[in-house]
Amino acid sequence: MNLSAVLSILVFSPLLGIAVLAFMPKEQEKSIKTVGFLATLPPLITAVGLYLHYLAGKSLADFDVVVDWIQFGGLQGADAGFFAVNYELAVSGFTMLLVVLTTVVATLASIASIYIKKEWKGYFMLFLLLEIGMLGVFTAENLILFFIFFEITLIPTFFLIGKWGYFEKEKAAYSFLIYNGLGSAVLLIVIMILFGKTGTTNIEMLTQMMSDPNLPISEDLKLGLLIALIIAFGVKLPIFPLHSWMLKVHVQAPPAVVMIHSGILLKIGAYGLIRFGMGIFPEQFETLAVILAVLGVINLLYGAFLAFIQSDFKMVLAYSSISHMGIVLIGLAAMNEAGIQGAIFQVVSHGLISALLFFLVGAFYERTDTSLLENLGGMAKGMPIASGFLLAGAMASLGLPGMSGFVSEFMAFLGLFEEMPWIAAIGTIGIIMTAVYLLRAVLGITYGKSHRDFAGVLDLRGVELVPVVVLVGLIVLIGVLPSVLGSPLQATLETIMLGIGG
Repeated sequence: MNLSAVLSILVFSPLLGIAVLAFMPKEQEKSIKTVGFLATLPPLITAVGLYLHYLAGKSLADFDVVVDWIQFGGLQGADAGFFAVNYELAVSGFTMLLVVLTTVVATLASIASIYIKKEWKGYFMLFLLLEIGMLGVFTAENLILFFIFFEITLIPTFFLIGKWGYFEKEKAAYSFLIYNGLGSAVLLIVIMILFGKTGTTNIEMLTQMMSDPNLPISEDLKLGLLIALIIAFGVKLPIFPLHSWMLKVHVQAPPAVVMIHSGILLKIGAYGLIRFGMGIFPEQFETLAVILAVLGVINLLYGAFLAFIQSDFKMVLAYSSISHMGIVLIGLAAMNEAGIQGAIFQVVSHGLISALLFFLVGAFYERTDTSLLENLGGMAKGMPIASGFLLAGAMASLGLPGMSGFVSEFMAFLGLFEEMPWIAAIGTIGIIMTAVYLLRAVLGITYGKSHRDFAGVLDLRGVELVPVVVLVGLIVLIGVLPSVLGSPLQATLETIMLGIGG
């Protein structure tokens, strides 16, 4: 088999599912849901194959693909290699982990789509289009292709929220589109400036060219471009105060969409900061390290304190996501190996934990028509299995040793304590608050005062057990054996540290 075709198959294989769904009668609910689920398996199998290929000691460069695509001719002084945009896909240890995370969460979210009540055909076609966009984002090897896939993720997400969400779904969808659209506009400006100044959008070439003193880009312009990138990806992460749209999405979107949004789409912001911000502008990133550390602590504390006072469990988890993304900023701001590794671990860890918790809150809502904490009291009586998994998810989120959350938070703070101990010390308040708001919410739901009879409420059953068992298993695996993430990241960390002079 030609290995260079593997990544294209990985990214575009969901198109087969879309094609099959297009010819299916829209009334066949069970068949449509089955096809929607099966269409997520080829990318999952391919992604696992990439990981096994790496474990076998073989190079991930075997999968690189470069095909001529767009050539801007007639430009004076430009040779054939410049002002061309190629179809380029590649994976590194870092992007491979994000691809595996994406395919796992997408497959489990397709199972969570059992809660969708109408127009299943349109839903799954958009769902699979969204998966194509996410996989393309993490495998694109030039900025133009990255931007195209980035935009592809916006369109289906907008409709998935606005069509299949809850009471204020339209407001949430438009809020998502406006904020992310503005972030995309800023990102496009950065890409065009880089393309015009360097003649390329290839990420590896840009990384190498930025260290060339003869490059016609001033240090001030580099700093300005980095700040623009931080704004563009800060909307996606999100960084305070660019976060309000995300709260609406997490409350109003259906459970499967929130699993993908919180588990994957938010991580595109972190990916952009690491791959493009720190990768292309390492010196300027170091200049802004203190500011990023402060923003990270603000995210951590702001999200934690507001999560503590929420009465809706969805809002608790939404503010929790803001808080936990602050740990990513803290790790990156440390600008050392421990901190950066902690930030990347946090990206993967939070993707799994948030997907688990939002699936469970969706399961509760389907049975009780509420996500208010006071109305969910005493759930352990009616749903002991779900309550047990909820407690496990909360323990992982607050950083219990033996779970993935502990590894990521420990390394991120270890890195920051080495460089900025006072800022790190303030940030630890957020870690304490995480335990407070999560235990308050989870214990209130499971063992709090019951305001209704849960005797007739069914516990998790059948296919509902698959997402929670798989996610908890992966969370524990990473917590007990962090090398499953750490080993593939070594080459990426060495490249980043070389770029920042470490």
